[in-house]
Order: sequence, then structure tokens, then C-alpha cells
Amino acid sequence: MLLLGGTSEIGLAIVTELQARAPREVALLGRNPAALGEAEQRLHAAGCARTVALQVDALASDSHADVLERAFSELGGVDIAILAVGVLGERGGLPTDVDAALEVLQANVVGAGSLLMRTARLMRERGGGAIVVLSSVAAERPRRANAVYGAAKAGLDALARGLGDDLQDEGVRVLVVRPGFVHTRMTEGLAAAPLSTTPEVVAREVARGLDGAAQTIWVPRALRLLMLVMRLLPRPLFRRMKQ
Repeated sequence: MLLLGGTSEIGLAIVTELQARAPREVALLGRNPAALGEAEQRLHAAGCARTVALQVDALASDSHADVLERAFSELGGVDIAILAVGVLGERGGLPTDVDAALEVLQANVVGAGSLLMRTARLMRERGGGAIVVLSSVAAERPRRANAVYGAAKAGLDALARGLGDDLQDEGVRVLVVRPGFVHTRMTEGLAAAPLSTTPEVVAREVARGLDGAAQTIWVPRALRLLMLVMRLLPRPLFRRMKQ
């Protein structure tokens, strides 16, 4: 397995859930060496016999190809990759710090997209595999309360779905995961939204999705109906929503 965003709480919960079903060797790719070391310890405690930690920055897309080649080589191939790269950034509509907002877009769309496309290419060349892409319900209809993050996730979500359609006959499956509010470090201090959930619940739903033929899943599943209603709201009414 390959975890892109190797310190992601949701990503690590998914790895742990899948490890409980069958032994896994895992490569963790992330920016912070100390945090990656802690993630490795967590996976060893969960039963992973072997882990590999490699440094990569989503913003340094020119390094992605080499690092991914090394990860695939270290593991002797990758059956499941989890793309858990994401930065929340400033809440609201027009950001006060435009430079920081641009970094959110760069990391969540360009950087994550680079990692996704290069992973998909390597999988296709080596006979296939599955890629789990952590998107968000915010991708379905970005709101004024999280305009930049929603737009970034919408871009990644669209790319993942397009790649999934293109690669379905070439042995590479793309599973798009759209969680709602998840209680993690990233959302600490924010007011929880309705139908909020935990990394462990997301992990169980991802495992269930991989067992089936789903292309997109919502966590919790009730969000699928809620977002259908949200998508159908007339824009004048939708624009009045501040949260």
C-alpha cells in the first residue's frame, strides 16, 4: 500500500482497517520526517510488518515522479494507493491572504493531481491496482463558507472521476471518497457540521467500497441524499447559506 499524505489521520485509519483484514507493507509519503516516524510506529503497532517513509512535498511537483518510482520499487509494486493530501486553509469566501489561498489550491489541486496522475501511470504500467482519492462533500457544490477549499476539492474530484473512467478497462480503479465533516486535527476548533464522523468510520466505509464495485462513496452514506438536495437548491437560496 501507498499512503500519499503519510500523516493523514483518515489515511492512516484506512491503512489500519485494511491491515486488520490482511498483512500489508506500506510506504508513507509526506513532508514531516518526525511525523512520518510517528505514523510508522502507529502502523507497526497495528501489525504492519514493514513500512517505508519517504519525504515529498505536494507543492514540489517536479520531485513527485522520482519519489513515486522509489516507493513502487521499495515495495515491489503497489496494489492500493490512498491519496490523502489536503490543506483546509482560511474559511470564508474571498480570502484575506490570497497568497496562502493560492498555496491551498496548489497543494489540493495541482500537487494532489500530480501525485494522482503519476501513481495511476505507474499502476497501469505494472498491471493495475486501486487508488482511493479522499475528496469531500465540499467538492459537490462549493459554498461561500469554504470557497477556496471547495473549489480545490472540486478540481481534484473531477480529475479523479475522469481518470477513473479512462482507466477502468486498463486495470486501474479509482474510488472517490466524499466525507462530510470529519473530527481530525485539521477540523479541530471548528463547529461540527451535521452528520459529522470520524476517521475510523471513513476507513470502514472505504474498505466496504473497495470490496464492492463503487466508484464514489459518501461518508456517512446519508450525505448522498443530503447533497442531492443541496445540488438542486436554486442559486439565490443557496447563496444565502453562510455555513
